[in-house]
Amino acid sequence: HDYHINSISNNSDGETFISADDLRINLWNLEISNQSFNIVDVKPAKMEDLSEVITSAEFHPTHCNMLAYSSSKGSIRLIDLRQSALCDSHSKLFEEPEATGPKSFFTEIIASVSDIKFAKEGRYLLSRDYMTLKLWDINMDS
Repeated sequence: HDYHINSISNNSDGETFISADDLRINLWNLEISNQSFNIVDVKPAKMEDLSEVITSAEFHPTHCNMLAYSSSKGSIRLIDLRQSALCDSHSKLFEEPEATGPKSFFTEIIASVSDIKFAKEGRYLLSRDYMTLKLWDINMDS
């Protein structure tokens, strides 16, 4: 990783895990510790165009091809590794409706999702931001 590693998550397949930094999520094989495969990359071509960073990533507890990751913009993306090698699109997007009016620096800090965790069976996803906890049903449309 080139940036701060913010999360790691074991896969239910017992063979792989992910690690996430501010801009990328890498997939690792437990048997091959010296190489990984980049599955999510949010780094823009020019760093001055950077508008959000990855804050957390978590494998689904029972579906080994699914994972979720959160961002500093307050969104959570659910992705399916079977869709493409580089998961630059998401299966589902979970976010609060955007507030109207001007955004301040403080507003963005409050909206940033700090951590996500799947419930044991994987139907629900719990997220934490600066001052609240949210429970998302992944079977619902966003």
